[in-house]
Amino acid sequence: MTARVPARDPGRLDDVTATPGWPTWLPTLRDAGDALLQLVTTTLGLGASVVALDGVTADRVDAVVVAAAVVGLGDVLLRPALRVMALVSGAMGALVAGLAAQVVTVWFALWAVPGLHVAGAGDVVGVLVITALVMAVGRWLIGANDSAYVVGDVLRRARRKARRHGGAAAGSGPGLLVVQLDGVSTQVLQQAAEAGLTPTMDRWIRTGSHRLTGWWARVPATTPASQAGLLHGDSSGVPSFRWWDKELGRLVVTNHPADAALVESRMTTGDGLLAPDGAAISTMFSGDAATCLLVMSRALGHGGFGPGPAYVRFFASPFVLARALVMTVGEMVKELYQGRRQRVRRVRPRVHRRGAYVLARGVSNVLLRDLNVSLVAEQLLRGTPIVFVDLVDYDEIAHHAGPTRPESLRALEGLDRELWLLHTVMSVAPRPYEVVVLSDHGQSLGDTFAQVEGRPLRDVVRSLMDVADGGGLRAGEGEDWGPLNALLTSAFGRATRAGATTVGAGDDRAGRSVGSGAGDVPEVAVIASGNLGMVWFPLLPGRVSLEEIRSRWPRLVPGLASLASIAVVVAVSDRHGPVAVGSDGWCVLSDGTVEGRDPLIGLGARARPDLLRVVGLADAGDLVLVSEVDAAGRVHAFEGLVGSHGGLGGPQNDAFLLHPAGWDVEEDLLEDVDGRRILVGAEQVHVQLLRWARRLGIRT
Repeated sequence: MTARVPARDPGRLDDVTATPGWPTWLPTLRDAGDALLQLVTTTLGLGASVVALDGVTADRVDAVVVAAAVVGLGDVLLRPALRVMALVSGAMGALVAGLAAQVVTVWFALWAVPGLHVAGAGDVVGVLVITALVMAVGRWLIGANDSAYVVGDVLRRARRKARRHGGAAAGSGPGLLVVQLDGVSTQVLQQAAEAGLTPTMDRWIRTGSHRLTGWWARVPATTPASQAGLLHGDSSGVPSFRWWDKELGRLVVTNHPADAALVESRMTTGDGLLAPDGAAISTMFSGDAATCLLVMSRALGHGGFGPGPAYVRFFASPFVLARALVMTVGEMVKELYQGRRQRVRRVRPRVHRRGAYVLARGVSNVLLRDLNVSLVAEQLLRGTPIVFVDLVDYDEIAHHAGPTRPESLRALEGLDRELWLLHTVMSVAPRPYEVVVLSDHGQSLGDTFAQVEGRPLRDVVRSLMDVADGGGLRAGEGEDWGPLNALLTSAFGRATRAGATTVGAGDDRAGRSVGSGAGDVPEVAVIASGNLGMVWFPLLPGRVSLEEIRSRWPRLVPGLASLASIAVVVAVSDRHGPVAVGSDGWCVLSDGTVEGRDPLIGLGARARPDLLRVVGLADAGDLVLVSEVDAAGRVHAFEGLVGSHGGLGGPQNDAFLLHPAGWDVEEDLLEDVDGRRILVGAEQVHVQLLRWARRLGIRT
């Protein structure tokens, strides 16, 4: 099988070869056009700064043009020194040095060019901001990909190098780029393509370059679980996004660097997807890559977020970082406007869209995305054999706006532009690259559990456990439980009030709650991952059986199962093994035996095997909850998110896989899911990716 870069569009000016007879060391017409565009936009930006800032003046127009040229020349001259500094000081050193270099370069240009005058450092910073904004707007007006400016310099250098060697792929074996679009379901991707928002991916499919298929993201349908499976082939150590580890006696949170490192140490074999010479960029785990950039599990290790020189092009290029910061603020303003628009239009369902999320959206959708693209481009042009990057733009917005809301789909449009840009980078890389685009899960829409029930899950659990004071029952917590209690008693024995204990307060914004217990160990921990909820009893060792739970807190299981917003409560019975309890019946997960009404109806064909697997994970909750799923596939997240994933129901389990058309998804890995033959679980996707990598000669 021959590897190839996806077919170029006819007429595209990204060929690496120059006109016959043209000296390879000279710039091409494309290079000259890029340089001219940069000179013009920089000149316009500096001119706007002269008009807007009292502390910056110009006696002549041509002085502004000369200053713009000096800025470009200063970048070329300072870059080698900055790379040496970054090698010593790391990523943060690259950031500080890059910012300083930009300020010094602009200040020098304004000071040294006759006819220009600048009052002080504050005006220099103002020039950086205004020029970056004007450049971004100018490129948008002429239809240029604004993000292309982020990698413009590295592209020009790569083209010159490729021309000298007679082509992009001379003497090099094929490579593989894997791009994860976080949280995008197959359904949403198809909808975006129909709306014309993803022309790059749609073109690949229409021209026969790539094929689109789905894969099933098993419970827990979360990024850490899926990436553990995709990168390391084992997600068994990740029962949720965060969980209570009884052995450690504390909460484990996968987006905390120390915990991510701990989780990876438990599952790595040293032979992950990216071993031995690959690169992981902006991922939760490393995949045993040799180069790790913005990888959570390596953030506290040697070198922090990776080698400093990798960041120099982004942090030191003129106006790139300033542009990213300005555009980040713009994205935050846009979020405030879009959130208000939802409130004014009374869009339902919706959630609060203020606070830290506004900053998170700005950072993830501009600053982090540009940095990721820059880092990926650097690795491709170094010829790294396999590169894996996670782009989180869509997932962040969809959580708060909704999976199919206009702002969420527009985020996909931006991601598609980045794929086009990376495709352009691959055309001048030192080896040919194949591209696989995939997601780790989808998202499902719905009102939150708290919106439906009037209080969060943690409060419901505490009230159902708190029987010591003899407090009165809330509405819906009394006579409606009669039939369910009788059914549970017949199957699991009589519930008693022995050992009943008051549960104290304590919660945070991450959808978790801890009740007071002995010392630092809480009596109960309630944690949410979308519409998947888990409850632990940390003071009780091991997995607490359903019979023990009913003995200690007789109201807890029937109280939860009777709620209209909860579909099932899963626990491990001493008599029957893992069982799923619903409002009118229960199901033995191992063999499918049902008493009363099957509580798994409406949760999909994979409900029983997925729940059986997750409840069997070593650190799974003593109770595992999945919200109700309506006929339209809407769910109720146990945290404050209108778009969620983690459990079952709706498109959240329907991840996608976009792969070269010449590569088959192998039959021995496929399973039947709702009439489709697809991969089930991130582990199977990992196996398929490894097989493709072996065929390319990347892995042996």
